Amino acid sequence: MRDQVQLQLNRWLLILILVIATGISAVICIAIGPSGIPVLGGMDADMTSLILTEIRLPRVIVALLVGAGLAAAGTAMQGLFKNPLADPYVIGTSSGAALGAAISFIFLKSAMLPYLAFSGACLATIIVYLAGQRNGRIPVETLLLAGIAVSLFCSAMLSFLIYISGENLHMIMFWLMGGLSNASWDNVMTGLLIIPGICAFIILAREIDILSLGEEEASTLGVSTEHIKIVLLAISAFITGIAVSIAGTIGFIGLITPHIVRTFTGPGHRFLLPTVMLTGGLILLWADTASRSLFNDMPVGIITACLGAPFFLYLIRRRTRI
Repeated sequence: MRDQVQLQLNRWLLILILVIATGISAVICIAIGPSGIPVLGGMDADMTSLILTEIRLPRVIVALLVGAGLAAAGTAMQGLFKNPLADPYVIGTSSGAALGAAISFIFLKSAMLPYLAFSGACLATIIVYLAGQRNGRIPVETLLLAGIAVSLFCSAMLSFLIYISGENLHMIMFWLMGGLSNASWDNVMTGLLIIPGICAFIILAREIDILSLGEEEASTLGVSTEHIKIVLLAISAFITGIAVSIAGTIGFIGLITPHIVRTFTGPGHRFLLPTVMLTGGLILLWADTASRSLFNDMPVGIITACLGAPFFLYLIRRRTRI
């Protein structure tokens, strides 16, 4: 009993530390950048206000929201699929969003970009759900296969659009790499929709825990497994669609963050989800800050891929040893 109480206190302490770290990191990341700290750089007040409030602040907030959303969605998907290698992109959501964005770039001159990217993400998820449904049930293995098939199809269509894109090729490729260089207050308002999705995951933490034990065990404990699958898929598509629509395809945040955090919190999603959310936001925030401060605003998706790919290989290697 005493050990259990101590464990709970340690978990709450970790969350508190991450909240404080997020606040401090946000202030630091707003202050640093290619032009240094405007307040100390001798700039006039108008220029300082522009850099801090119109460029850096919305970018920091978007990074925190997108990182938190992708990490939380990745955690939920790993619980749903009972697979530590799952992430928000496993059901074809990102491929659908990328296809929608490419359509906007080529045919609408970037008009309605967030809406088409989000619509593409949702449409891809709906197709995966309909393809994976069998006699009113949704086998997890079938969902994975359907997700792969939809991803391949969307990637093929995306390759075709890139081939005919002409002068829009640069914009499409830059967006596909994932980046926050164009973050604005409009993106912040859109990104705030991620918060209700994360809250829904936290409310369903008990159901995710039970579902992680297996469908038969979950059914015996009174959990409507098919209903929970639909809800988790819908929330994950919603969060990932919004994140991709405002930041492009930023990979590996949803894969590596849950594994890092699970070491400290354990598998229970009640504490895992809030901790993952804060950690994912911090990882993307600092990756983006490194991008704009050290690498001439290189797309942050390149940095997260460079960090995530070796970790992904490590996970595969560790699983083959078990």
